[in-house]
Amino acid sequence: MTSRALADKIARRIRAEGPQSVAAYMAMALYDPELGYYMTRRPIGAGGDFITAPEISQIFGELIGIWCALVWQQIGRPDPVILAELGPGSGTLAADLLRAADAVPKFRRAIRLHLVEASPILCVEQQQRLAAAEPVFLKRIDDLPEGPLLLVANEFLDTLPIRQLVRGSRYWAERLVALDREDGFAFVDGPENPALSMLVPGALRDAAPAGAIFEISPPALALAATLGARLKRRAGAAMFFDYGRLDSANGSSLRAVAHHQPAGVLEEPGGADLSADVDFTAFAAAARAAGAAVWGPAPQSHFLKQLGAAQRLAALSARASSAQRRQLEGGLERLLDPEQMGTLFKVLALTSPGLSAPPGFDQLDRMR
Repeated sequence: MTSRALADKIARRIRAEGPQSVAAYMAMALYDPELGYYMTRRPIGAGGDFITAPEISQIFGELIGIWCALVWQQIGRPDPVILAELGPGSGTLAADLLRAADAVPKFRRAIRLHLVEASPILCVEQQQRLAAAEPVFLKRIDDLPEGPLLLVANEFLDTLPIRQLVRGSRYWAERLVALDREDGFAFVDGPENPALSMLVPGALRDAAPAGAIFEISPPALALAATLGARLKRRAGAAMFFDYGRLDSANGSSLRAVAHHQPAGVLEEPGGADLSADVDFTAFAAAARAAGAAVWGPAPQSHFLKQLGAAQRLAALSARASSAQRRQLEGGLERLLDPEQMGTLFKVLALTSPGLSAPPGFDQLDRMR
């Protein structure tokens, strides 16, 4: 019922305003205040539509907690320090992170937990799981208070709306969502525009054949610029785990997932998760232009191994039952295996300029 109501709402907007950009369609499908995907359901877990690394292995969040403690020491051990998570999901990552932070009591006492979450359903779950940490809930990153910052985001950037540009016979055009003759949703191309062409990097713009698609995420670039400027003026760091492209490239990556299976992007707005590959090159360039230092991206497997994934597994296994050991081993293998999440997922860090390489990036060259 919810999906049908949202489809009708989007259709009414198209009739009133004309075809909508892919970004506008994604924003309505995911974040409509009353009917959007993230506003009406709990999407994570076996009973939802997808599962993320924190639910697969507690080691993931614990290692991020260790990383945050080490970076806190790098930036001068500020007290208080804002620890923020973007899109905290079920709150599992933050809970595991804070448990690991208990090993560094001064760091744990300094933490002021802030959660940037759009979903009212997930906010309830986060509050229940993290009540002891007294989290502050925010709707926007711009609402974070000033001060030293440690920010974490896992599978957040891929949910931000994207624009899709299509190569025409001469210039590029906006890919739009319109209504077909049966009042279903369909992709159409807007008029070619030389100004739109300038949004595509030169090498990709000039050599692309007709029909080629280039994706750009204005919200992701705005986030990178906001964080870059903040980290330039105040000590801190941010880390992003996600799947995506190391280099900007042409091609459509927009996808939908429902009940852990691929779904049609336009078939059931509000009833499926929509996401797209992260353009790490563009994100890093925007953050760097605003003043941050950029590290990585590194394969998730490399990063977790550098942080001591094997040692943490051994410590947990030493006091676990046989069944628990198998679960721990299987979960970590899924995060590290190149055929599963080990190389598909990458981690990129932003830091204040002048800091040395953060943990996990010591053996990687800084992106330039």
